[in-house]
Amino acid sequence: MTAPSTAPASSRGGRWIQQWDPEDETFWKQTGEKVARRNLAFSVLSEHIGFSIWTLWSVLVLFMGPEYGLTPADKFLLTSMVTLVGAVVRVPYTFAVAVFGGRNWTIISAGLLLVPSIAAFAVMKPGTSFTTFLCVGLLAGIGGGNFASSMTNINAFFPLRKKGWALGLNAGGGNIGVAAIQLVALAVIGASGGPRVLLGIYIPLIVVAAVLAALFMDNIENVKNDTGAAKDAARDGHTWIMSVLYIGTFGSFIGYSFAFGQVLTNQFGRTPLQATYLTFIGPLLGSLIRPVGGWLADKYGGAKITLYNYVAMAAATAVLVAASMQKSLPLFVTAFVVLFSLTGIGNGSTFKMIPGIFQAKALAKGLEGEEAVKYGRRLSGASMGLIGAVGALGGVGINMAFRQSFLSYGSGTGAFVAFLAYYALCFALTWAVYLRRTAPAIPTTAAAEAKPQLSYAEV
Repeated sequence: MTAPSTAPASSRGGRWIQQWDPEDETFWKQTGEKVARRNLAFSVLSEHIGFSIWTLWSVLVLFMGPEYGLTPADKFLLTSMVTLVGAVVRVPYTFAVAVFGGRNWTIISAGLLLVPSIAAFAVMKPGTSFTTFLCVGLLAGIGGGNFASSMTNINAFFPLRKKGWALGLNAGGGNIGVAAIQLVALAVIGASGGPRVLLGIYIPLIVVAAVLAALFMDNIENVKNDTGAAKDAARDGHTWIMSVLYIGTFGSFIGYSFAFGQVLTNQFGRTPLQATYLTFIGPLLGSLIRPVGGWLADKYGGAKITLYNYVAMAAATAVLVAASMQKSLPLFVTAFVVLFSLTGIGNGSTFKMIPGIFQAKALAKGLEGEEAVKYGRRLSGASMGLIGAVGALGGVGINMAFRQSFLSYGSGTGAFVAFLAYYALCFALTWAVYLRRTAPAIPTTAAAEAKPQLSYAEV
């Protein structure tokens, strides 16, 4: 097997791998795994900082005391809009990998993070209008796009049997960016520093991530721009079913990451410093455990892990409702941290399901070998961007639900009841579509039609 060549393609410059076949075990053991792991490491770094910048305003609003003139509803609206932009830009970011190359787009997307960081540095002071804060906050949303391009890129590097672990590690390492910026903010607040100190730390880190991507990452030549794949993925019902499930896992993770600190300050009267001491724990555990969700899905099947995980998420949310009504801060924080961890497991298991679903569809169509692999990789890569974008919209819904709950009831209890109902819906959907085994079919044609359904239990 020929080793991957990083020589430039005839019509393109840069580091381009012209031959890449991770499903070939000989190729994978000799050269593929080393190259894939190297790209994974620097992809994680860039995505990590992207998540930090995306969730920057969940931290900055904690710095914004009465002198800034913003109400709790203003702050929830601000973080909701940042989440919205991060969700929307995930779609073009997904296909940017095929247009520019994974390495090249990682450099560009990392460099773009300088724009919202420098803009926030310029306006972060009392007296700035809410409209200005909102416009600058919207710029930070581009950090959310890094996830989609990074996942699409890493999906192409790893064989199907390793995707759950690799995608879980890539996403988990990125998700830790949420906890990281909250920890850095905690240190800054503890040292009596202002928000500009926090931004001053991250601006040089962005430059470092872009430079390292340029030095150590690669593009894959055979990942071509394929607008047809996007259309096919959008027409496939499983793309939208998985989007609903991903809203429940990742939408919860990113939504709670933005909202947790504000809930603690508004409902439980914590100071920004006291809130920051607690807010980083949930995102940290949810990020660290995401690869475990992918690993469990590799071993037992993504659909099964996702199903049981939704049961646990519903139970944790029920405890949150009780804690919120009783105004018990220890129980509330404990349940919230458990819920964060469960969102991480669900993030890993749902994303493992995606390539498995499209591989099962390829086999159901009668495709075999490399043809089946190409079909599965093509549609799973395209669908990941759409699913990631819709899933991130769940974060918008969570922040808007909290905003409405505080306006209507003065607490987040009403929002938690709505989330509980949504998790019940996701449980039912996972079971009905991916795990429910139809009764043994007697006619041959019926049995043939049931086969793809049955195979989904293994994704």
